[in-house]
Order: sequence, then structure tokens, then C-alpha cells
Amino acid sequence: MTTIGVEEEYLLLDPDTGLPVPLADKVRTAAGLAPFVADEEVQSELLQAQVEVATPVCESLEEVRGHLLRLRNAVGTAAERHGCRVAPCGTSPLRHSRPVAVTDKARYRAMRSQAPQLVAEQLVNGMHVHVAVPSREEGLQLMNRLRVWLPTLTAMSANSPLWDGRDTGFASWRTVIFGRWPVSGMPPHFHDVADYDRRVQRLLKSGLISDIGQLYWLARLSASYPTLEVRCLDVQLRVDDAVKLAGVVRALVQTELDAVSADAPAPECAPELLRASLWHAARHGLSGTLVDLEGNTRPAGEVLHQLLLHIIPALEASGDTRQATSLIDHLLQHATGADRQRTALTEGGIRAVTDLIST
Repeated sequence: MTTIGVEEEYLLLDPDTGLPVPLADKVRTAAGLAPFVADEEVQSELLQAQVEVATPVCESLEEVRGHLLRLRNAVGTAAERHGCRVAPCGTSPLRHSRPVAVTDKARYRAMRSQAPQLVAEQLVNGMHVHVAVPSREEGLQLMNRLRVWLPTLTAMSANSPLWDGRDTGFASWRTVIFGRWPVSGMPPHFHDVADYDRRVQRLLKSGLISDIGQLYWLARLSASYPTLEVRCLDVQLRVDDAVKLAGVVRALVQTELDAVSADAPAPECAPELLRASLWHAARHGLSGTLVDLEGNTRPAGEVLHQLLLHIIPALEASGDTRQATSLIDHLLQHATGADRQRTALTEGGIRAVTDLIST
């Protein structure tokens, strides 16, 4: 079975004001002292109001679920000890007038010098899914093939509608914020690994990016693991939704890997249509339409069922059909995290949103 790993980023919020608090070092240290947490499982992030967790390599979705519950509990308990709460939401609903402190690492200090306002507004949290690939060459082909599905995955995971206490009108405002970096958004098409390496080296040599960690594409070859990393997802309010989304991503990667092995032609889509489709998905989530594989605008539910039909063989092979089906049914009946945040804002104001998103 294809192995999988998940990374989640969280905000640290003041329970009374809902504002971000710069306590990441203290929370990360306290969480790392738990006997059931390894050092590398709780990590620092760009800003001191954020922490990141990373599961070990997993073979089943049940393993993913167990690790995410364990890590969320560890970080949540550590946060409570220091008077704050963990919030698995894609954007911070409220911000201070002054920027949150940057984590004291050379790489992060350099980013602040490069783009101070972007760093100040980087109070955004994603969920990254690593899926094992047989080789970099196959991983690159998979990245090319997955591009047409990234808008749909973005819409499914949308959980960042609020900014500065207001509804942005976007289901995934995080997608818009992250899209402002020099190398971000929809990954380009690459002919092969040599083409990929040559173009990445050109970016590094130009000085436009300082390291390959600044390849902020929504899908990329991992520099640290033999995986394809899918990065288009907002972090999820509920562990169960995160687990099921991870299962959908794994099944999609496996489906495209089977297509590569069978020499099936890759879907074609013009880059301008892909970019516009991503913007449209971030704007509307699942509340309206999405763009299908043929470039047609269709009701979001129809595109989700198209995705499900596409990945059913892979889901059946891994035993995850029920999980994926229940996720899609839940999203269509009960809405995304973005919709739930909007409902909370309408019914109870920003305090209700804080209560919804924080643990």
C-alpha cells in the first residue's frame, strides 16, 4: 500500500480576545516533553503564533487519524498550560495592529527582509499531504497530472474565509495570500526531471528564491522525502475531515500513478485556465461551481462526483471508499469549514468563530 504522511499548521490564539499570541517556542517545547511525542513531530513555523505537527510515515488512514489526534492533543494541552488555544483554521480571523514576531531562524529573518509585509500577513495555516512515489521522474509526471485536480481539492478543504474580523468573500483566503510569493500557486508543467532541476536551479541562481523551501507551488517534489507533497489544502477544523482528505489525495496520486504505468495520456489544460480555476475555487469553495477536466463550469457537486468516480479503483484497493464517500457526502450536506465559520460569525459574532476554531 502507498504510504502517506500529513503535516498540519495551527494558530495559537488568546482565548479571550481571539488574537494570535507569540508563544510558539514555549508551546512547542512543552508539547515535545510529552512522553508520546517525538522531537521532530512538533516543529516551529515562520511566525511565533504558529506551530506545525508532522505525522510519521503511515500505511493506513487509521494510523493517520491516531497520530493527528495524539499530536493535536499534545499541542492543545501544551497551549492550555501557557494560557492560549490551538486553532486549526486556514487564516487568523483577527490580527494585531503590529506584526507577530518572526521565529528566530536565519531563513525566516531573511524572508522578513525580503518581503516584510507578506511575512507580517503570513498568519495562514495549511495541511500538506506527502504521498510516497517510486522515483522523482514518476513524481514529476504525477505533479503534471494532478494540476487539473488542485482547484477541486482547494475547494473541498476551504477553511479560511475571515480576515481582520470580516468575511473576505473568499472561501480560502489563505490560497490568495500564499499566491503572492514569487514562486507559488499552480505548479508549471515540466517535461522531465532534468527540466525541473534546470528551472529550479535557475530560480536559485537568480536569487529570486533563497532555497528550495521557497518553491511554494501547491504541489511539489519533496526535498526531504521520496514523496510528492500536495500543499493546496487549508488545515481542517476536524481531524476526521483531515484524515478523509488525506485519503482522497492518496487515492488521486495512486490513480495517476496507475495511468502513468499504463502510458495513458495526461489531461491537458491551458495554464491560464488552471490559474483562473484555482482562483474560482478559492473564491467560492463548494457553494457554487467548479471547473471540470474539460474546462467546463459545472455545479460543485457534479465535479466532486467526477473526482470520486475517477479515484474509486484506488479507494477500493486501499479500503478507503467509505471514508472518501462519507467526506464528499458530508461536504455537500453540511458544508466546508469556511461555511461553518461564516455561520458562526453571522449567528454569534467573532467570539463564536473563536470558540468554533479553537480547542
